[in-house]
Amino acid sequence: MSAAVSIIEPSGILDSTEAESFRQQVDEALEQGIETVLIDLQHVSFVDSSGLGALVVALKKFKAMNRVMYICSVNDQVRMLFELTSMDRVFEVLRDRAEFDQRMARSST
Repeated sequence: MSAAVSIIEPSGILDSTEAESFRQQVDEALEQGIETVLIDLQHVSFVDSSGLGALVVALKKFKAMNRVMYICSVNDQVRMLFELTSMDRVFEVLRDRAEFDQRMARSST
């Protein structure tokens, strides 16, 4: 995988406590010049409003720097939260890492 791609894997409950750690990972990725980031939520069981806010801030930061952020492997609770808040229209949500890999392979050709 390209050095310009990074995967961030939060785990557990993405709430105010975990959101700070997540923000730090996003900031580090941006500082390292990462062009594309995948937020893999496979190990996240629940996202509250603070966690959702952290995801929105991350997306804004990436877009402001003309970089790309994808989210994958969301569970039913997170999918419902995204749908209720219309974030499913804002975030680029992929089924899983395999779909992300396919997307990256297509964009590199």
